[in-house]
Amino acid sequence: MFQNRRTVFLFICSIVFVQALYYIATLQIKKSQPPIIHTSSILISTSLYNKSSDKHLPSVRQTQTRLNASNSTEKTNYTVGFKSVNISHNLTINNSSLNIPLNLTTTSTATTTTTTIKTTTLSTILIPFLNASLYSSFNFTKPSVDIYNSLPICNFSILNNDTSVYKVIISQTLHSYDIIEQRYGKNLYPGGHYIPQECRTEQRLALIICYRNREQHLKMFLDNIHPFLQKQQLDYTIFIINQNGNDQFNRAALFNVGYLEAMKLYPYDCFIFHDVDLLPEDLRNIYKCGDQPRHMSVAVDKFNYKLLYSTLFGGVTAFSLSDFVGTHGYPTVYWGWGGEDDDMYLRVVKKLKKSITRYPMEIARYKMVRTHDHTSGKANPHRHTILYSKYDYNLDGINATNYTLHNIEFYKLFTLINVTLTEEPFEHIRARLHIKKKK
Repeated sequence: MFQNRRTVFLFICSIVFVQALYYIATLQIKKSQPPIIHTSSILISTSLYNKSSDKHLPSVRQTQTRLNASNSTEKTNYTVGFKSVNISHNLTINNSSLNIPLNLTTTSTATTTTTTIKTTTLSTILIPFLNASLYSSFNFTKPSVDIYNSLPICNFSILNNDTSVYKVIISQTLHSYDIIEQRYGKNLYPGGHYIPQECRTEQRLALIICYRNREQHLKMFLDNIHPFLQKQQLDYTIFIINQNGNDQFNRAALFNVGYLEAMKLYPYDCFIFHDVDLLPEDLRNIYKCGDQPRHMSVAVDKFNYKLLYSTLFGGVTAFSLSDFVGTHGYPTVYWGWGGEDDDMYLRVVKKLKKSITRYPMEIARYKMVRTHDHTSGKANPHRHTILYSKYDYNLDGINATNYTLHNIEFYKLFTLINVTLTEEPFEHIRARLHIKKKK
């Protein structure tokens, strides 16, 4: 009997030992394999984005799939003429032009391609514009002329004595693009173009936003600005001018690009140049152009809703077509932070021979978005030298805006214009503008 008990005990021990070995071996195999990154959370390291994705992601955006939140059906929107490869069912990437230096191991089957990516310890960000509807082309047209001319002129009233009805509740919740489309895209044409159905507008507004690597701010901006402009019954289009590459950011040159490219698409006669992190707080702040250039962002919460100085002309500005051409456009010589807005003020006063206007401070109120880890670019060390040199404004402006246009993409919520600007050395700027060296 003792012999039988010992045999059973040894048998049980052997089973436990074999299971333990199997568990250890399986664990080691799993550790040696690179983790699979699911498409709903596929990431690219920030350092790689800064170095290469500015150059390559525009073509990715043309061909990438908009991930379905339920992950149950494939939803692919891409520009015709690009060869693509499906990755993990729902992500489509331009295989010929995406050269991000990640270590990729790919295994294929007859129906799908599964990609595993070795993760890094670097901080990461999402691939931009996922879940945003993209169209291959769009014709900027108006409704039938006969029908359109029979409509009454749009007239958003700001005469209500109860001013609380004009206060805007700023949404700071980050929604995906498809959610924003569901909320405010019902009557939007592709490219972020809106035309009121019930009345006839007197102006055609191009809202031009300079942009680079600020997608969280862009989502908040779109979520707030579309309902704001639609309530004002405006014919408007939102243009996002994206600067690719690693050269210093040039806010003013991007505004010129937006003007030049917008005019090729539609006969705009009003231009509002806008920072992506400023959100209007009062519907009486009408996004229209007048007989004089207007400084729109007078009172910003960051500065306790006070005007910092009397000649401030940054943030959000509005120009009629004739006034913008009359100033010769924005300067292109300010690389990095600062100087271009003060330069534009001087162009209005000295070249256009006009003064700027402002809505009252209690109306022209804005909230500045200061979340999501955005840091301003380096200050331009030459900005004061250029600004106070009294150079001839005819030597720089729209005619001196040099850029490489990569593509124009018509999303549901906005038109994306991808460009590269080549930074001009200061000594070239000094020579071109005939700025004398200080002794």
